[in-house]
Amino acid sequence: MPSEPPPQPVLAAFGAAGVRPVALGGGRATTWLAGDLVLKPADLGRAELEWQAQVSSQISCDGFRLAQPRTAAGGWLCADGWCATEYLPGQHYQRRWPEIIAVGERFHAALRGIPRPGFLDHRASPWATSDRVAWGEIPAGDFAQAKHLPRLTAALRPVPAPSQLVHGDLSGNVLFHDQLPPAVIDFSPYWRPAAYASAIVVADALVWEGADARILEAVSHVEDFGQYLVRALIFRAVTDCILGKDAPAASDLGGDSWTLAVDLACQLAARA
Repeated sequence: MPSEPPPQPVLAAFGAAGVRPVALGGGRATTWLAGDLVLKPADLGRAELEWQAQVSSQISCDGFRLAQPRTAAGGWLCADGWCATEYLPGQHYQRRWPEIIAVGERFHAALRGIPRPGFLDHRASPWATSDRVAWGEIPAGDFAQAKHLPRLTAALRPVPAPSQLVHGDLSGNVLFHDQLPPAVIDFSPYWRPAAYASAIVVADALVWEGADARILEAVSHVEDFGQYLVRALIFRAVTDCILGKDAPAASDLGGDSWTLAVDLACQLAARA
C-alpha cells in the first residue's frame, strides 16, 4: 500500500496547489505524482540534498535524461519533510538489463571528475554499511550470518580501477520511452569503480529477476568483472541480512537463485 500522499500545504509550497496526487508504483511506495512534479518524503540530509541539486545541474546529459530537483517556496529543497523532482515520462521494463547497464555507463562517464562528497563518510544506512563490507571497510565477520558470505569473501582480490561517483541502484531506476532517451532517477551516490554499478544490476537480475549466465554478454567488455560481481552480491546479501530478508529465495526455474549467482560470480573471479 502506498504511503499517505503529500498534504496540500506541501503541494502549494512546490507550486502544485489543488493538484490531486497520484501514487507511483515501485520502490518503497512513498512516491507521488502531482502535475509535473514527483514528490516523496525526504530521506536525505540537507547537505546531501543540496549537493544533489548542485551536481544535477552540472551534469551534461548525453544519451540519457536526468530528473532535476525542484525547489519549494523560498528556494528550499524541502517542505515539511517532502522533496520534489521534475517528472520525466517513461516506464521501467523488466529484463532490459543490457540497456540499463549501457545507460549507467553513459551516466557514469558524465560523472567523472566530480569530487567525492564528504557526506559519504557519515552515512549509516543498511545500504551504506553493506557497501563498506563489500569493499573491506567493515569486517565481513560482523555479518557472518549473511547468506553465502564466507564463500564470497574468500573470492575477493584487490581491483586496480579508480573510484568515482556511481549510481548504486540502477536496476529499477532507469525509465524507457519510445521517443526520448532513457531517464535516470533516484540517484544513489557511492564512490566506487564504475563497473561496480553494472555488477549490482547483474546481481539483482540473477538473484531476483530470473536472469541466467547470458546476462554476462552485456558486461563482456569489463575487465575482471567477477571481482565486481562478488562485491555486488556481498552488498545485497549483507543488506538483506541487516533488513531481516535473508531467507533463501527460489527462482522461477527452481533451485536457489542466490546459489546460482554466487556460483557464477566465484567461477568468474577464479578465472582472472
